[in-house]
Amino acid sequence: MYQELVDYIHKHQDEILSNWMDGMKGQTDERLVGVVSDQVFTRTSREFVDLLISNLVKDDDFNLKLEDFAAKVIRLGWPLTFVTKGMQTFGKIVFEDMRNAGIIPDEKLMEFGDAFDKWMSPMYHEVVSVYTETWEKTVSLQKIALQELSAPLIPVVEKISVLPLVGTIDTERAKLIMENLLTGVVKHRAEVVLIDITGVPVVDTMVAHHIIQAAGAVRLVGAKCMLVGIRPEIAQTIVNLGINLNEIITTSTLRKGIEAALELTNRKIVELEG
Repeated sequence: MYQELVDYIHKHQDEILSNWMDGMKGQTDERLVGVVSDQVFTRTSREFVDLLISNLVKDDDFNLKLEDFAAKVIRLGWPLTFVTKGMQTFGKIVFEDMRNAGIIPDEKLMEFGDAFDKWMSPMYHEVVSVYTETWEKTVSLQKIALQELSAPLIPVVEKISVLPLVGTIDTERAKLIMENLLTGVVKHRAEVVLIDITGVPVVDTMVAHHIIQAAGAVRLVGAKCMLVGIRPEIAQTIVNLGINLNEIITTSTLRKGIEAALELTNRKIVELEG
């Protein structure tokens, strides 16, 4: 019975693949398949079908192929629901096509149904397990990379350093920012630190609280803190939330902040003649 299944899938692989892609595009959010080209979607879909077949014929390299495929579809942005739905769709297409072709007679429906279940169920659980492990590993590596690149204190001129913030700031990241800030102030002997929030999309009460805490910590180690990159919408949000930034010098741009920082350290920018 397994051999009949294998022979049918191999003989009609292109037709099954075409029906599978049409079926997946029809029941999936267009944005999901729209993020990749038709060529990439076709190639990846063929790899997925080949993967399912390799499990059917007991390929020794199935687990290795599955890990590689999981990593690829995660990079493409295919969620687990898309992958599991793809398996269900594939099984349904093969079963119905074989039945319509008369390969599965009515008197053997139960027998073939059991064979399909023995083929699909273990593979379903294996795919879910490997995909989940690969996803967790990917997220963990991305998190480590983000932490390594997050909030470096950059000395721009003597006694003046800049802390550029990009992205969303949560409690865990705020702690890392505080550590990098204080360590950098001491290391670079900074007298003025500019916290640049140009790249922070939203400043709410929590983010403002973390910034105020950071400014206070900077003052405790003998430096002054400035908040730069305040866009009009951010300024309006701060006012509406009633956040008090009176103890922090603020400017709209990093350039204005550096000019103010130079004045605080008894220097200024001079244009040379000629």
